[in-house]
Amino acid sequence: MNDGKRTPWIVGVSGASGTPYAAAVLRGLLAAGESVDLVVSRASRLTLLDETGISFRDAHWREDLAAWLARGADGKPDTFDVDLADVRYWPAGDLGAGPSSGSYPAKGMLVVPASTAAVAGVALGLSKDLLQRVASVTLKERRPLVVAVRETPLNGQTLKHMVALDEAGAVVLPASPAFYAGATHIQDLVDFVAGRVLDAAKVPHRLYRRWEGELGAALRSD
Repeated sequence: MNDGKRTPWIVGVSGASGTPYAAAVLRGLLAAGESVDLVVSRASRLTLLDETGISFRDAHWREDLAAWLARGADGKPDTFDVDLADVRYWPAGDLGAGPSSGSYPAKGMLVVPASTAAVAGVALGLSKDLLQRVASVTLKERRPLVVAVRETPLNGQTLKHMVALDEAGAVVLPASPAFYAGATHIQDLVDFVAGRVLDAAKVPHRLYRRWEGELGAALRSD
């Protein structure tokens, strides 16, 4: 558990489809030696159950998170081995949680995946749950906020909300996988998006092959 000796990244998981993206970001942060404070919205629990079959429970969060992060994007269990010692969990309904205050130390926040409802709530400063509250605190404290939007198509109102977030200092990062890195598996596509989220947070990782200006390099290396 985060013992306060290291300042954590806060990861918020909203109800949009794309729980493998969140899992990959969490694994990447922990692999980089970062501490993590985790907020899982109520809506995201339904998505997680639908996409993985895992019920995320407050009272058993460590057990459920371990099963989730061990799961590959293809649905295979026990694909990854993850140490959760540096993870602290905050229930989404706990508006008195540590990260709800600007005086709580944090490096920044990553919202992944971000639903259009989460985007709207953060852009409008609604603070309807802990995820939205922490995002608002992150902005007011001028800390890095990365919002990995996972929705298509996007209507005009959502686009306006995304512009508002950009103007407020957030990084709006659509969950758009790329193919130049030589993806051969669904996990490669998921890791590319997760890697771009970590890039925006300036967290080192080796989740995808970076472009080096040489056409066809990824194909030749495979």
